[in-house]
Amino acid sequence: METFKITTDETLRETIQHGNNRYPFAYYPDNIWKFDFHRIDWHWHHELEFLYTAEGTALCLIGTSKIELHKGCGIFINSGVLHRFEAQSSTFAPNIVFSPTLLAPENSLIYEKYILPVISSSVPYQVFSPSNTFGKQVLQLLSQICTIQETKPDNELCTIQLLFQLWNILQKNMDWTSDSNSIHRLNHKQARLQAMMQYIHDHYMEEITLETIAASASISKSGALHIFQTGIHCSPVAYLIQYRLAQAAEQLYITQKSVSSIAEENGFTSSGYFCRKFRQYYHMSPNEYRKKKTEEIS
Repeated sequence: METFKITTDETLRETIQHGNNRYPFAYYPDNIWKFDFHRIDWHWHHELEFLYTAEGTALCLIGTSKIELHKGCGIFINSGVLHRFEAQSSTFAPNIVFSPTLLAPENSLIYEKYILPVISSSVPYQVFSPSNTFGKQVLQLLSQICTIQETKPDNELCTIQLLFQLWNILQKNMDWTSDSNSIHRLNHKQARLQAMMQYIHDHYMEEITLETIAASASISKSGALHIFQTGIHCSPVAYLIQYRLAQAAEQLYITQKSVSSIAEENGFTSSGYFCRKFRQYYHMSPNEYRKKKTEEIS
């Protein structure tokens, strides 16, 4: 099975361009199960995102929230919000990502009156369920938008028309009252989380402690623990181990290095400890994983 991987920069901002400057809209018919480790990992983007679960169940992580999106449900993710999607089985979750300026240019009346209040609000996301009228209307429009991307070659006008209808429903049914203090706290914590995660990415091969991770963001150890737990639901050290394992897993199938050599190069003190952690995380030994990935590639 072909696998996919999301790419981000040092701040975890997604690096792919969604659409282009002339038409900043992109449609992704994603099956989350096909991504590395069955997840679309932590990322954010300035664009707005709507996701619809057509098959399976998607788990969306945003801040302290873990949202289960069962078949037929959807979610809106606001601009600049750090998020991650996971799946326990095949989960087809088509999504659209577009710039707010697709609906209206900045400094226009439409943008200032109807779009800016949303992207500058403290609302990070909104879940849509077919069990209520509001959610059902949004999901129907979202389904139509996804369908025409696959069935109509020249669909730009129809897509924007449906997006305006969808946006009008959001405006009428949600409270977008801005809370600048909440935004500041969210961005401040997110920036520190990203700084610590990037420190781990840069130094995972070295000896790293909770103290050095916290120091990279100029906060206390308890502060680092709190930000990691509320941001990505694990401790800094647990994230470090997961990241080391992910790097080691990649080396297992792109190199012929020995397991002990890979363990050492990725910051593990012994190959025995590495093998125990690897089995705990991937439910198979490093050699079994290497064989499985090699067979998939061939």
